[in-house]
Amino acid sequence: MSMQCESHLSSTFYRKSCPNALDTIRKGIRTAVSRERRMAASLIRLHFHDCFVKGCDASILLDDAPSIISEKNAINNFNSIRGYEVIDNVKSQLEKICPGVVSCADIVSVAARDASVAVGGPTWKVRLGRRDSSTASLTIPEVESNLPSFRASLDSLISLFDSKGLSARDMVALSGSHTIGQASCVTFRDRIYNNQSEIDADFAKTRRRRCPVDGGDGNLAPLDLVTPNSFDNNYFKILKQKKGLLESDQILFSGGSTDDIVDKYSKSPSRFKSDFAAAMVRMGNISPLTGSQGQIRKVCSVVN
Repeated sequence: MSMQCESHLSSTFYRKSCPNALDTIRKGIRTAVSRERRMAASLIRLHFHDCFVKGCDASILLDDAPSIISEKNAINNFNSIRGYEVIDNVKSQLEKICPGVVSCADIVSVAARDASVAVGGPTWKVRLGRRDSSTASLTIPEVESNLPSFRASLDSLISLFDSKGLSARDMVALSGSHTIGQASCVTFRDRIYNNQSEIDADFAKTRRRRCPVDGGDGNLAPLDLVTPNSFDNNYFKILKQKKGLLESDQILFSGGSTDDIVDKYSKSPSRFKSDFAAAMVRMGNISPLTGSQGQIRKVCSVVN
């Protein structure tokens, strides 16, 4: 599952078959993010959750069907993953100009890059040529075991990313995407009420206003309270202040092996952005379907 196939992907894959593909995706993503700034974080996360289960094959976009158990229903994704309609809209536009050419998997990959750029984040060359899977994950537990929990320990995070061919540095850099986006109360309630040693007291008090002990599970809070809509390195600064919103955020700076990486990124936004871009390229190379494998779906939520 962690096998990578960089040699089969190319940044110029659609140069002849659909020369306007990248411009079409860029415009669609820019429009979506301008309507809702939070969508940038959602599209980056969509790419991540796709690649970590079965590889970067757009399996996360498939709806339930007689032969498919949709990954959308896994606890890590249900009522959490967003942006499906943005991908669908871009796909419909591409089908009008280049029918049956651009895969949903490539759209998801390019959308993550364009979403980053739209909120001031780094850009990178997306290697293209992925094809779409004709199946989703065999079981919901398979999905859940391949995605990190908001309660994950540092060792489990490092191990999970290593199983995908990504280093601890890649893991910390990719976690930096939490400099944008929001999390629901249910994911950080335990941390703000029951963790006295690894959380800033004033920060916990502030977060409790929108996250009561009972109820309000879906209430949202920004992962980066200071600059929640800008892709910067402030995420790492708040970790050093014990103001990480999720347990899996704060664990990156809690006396463990990744403290030094967090410290470096907190001091150098350029280093963080460079490493983030490189990690996104590597993540996009996780087990792609290429050549005669898979298919090019006409509608991203349905197998042809």
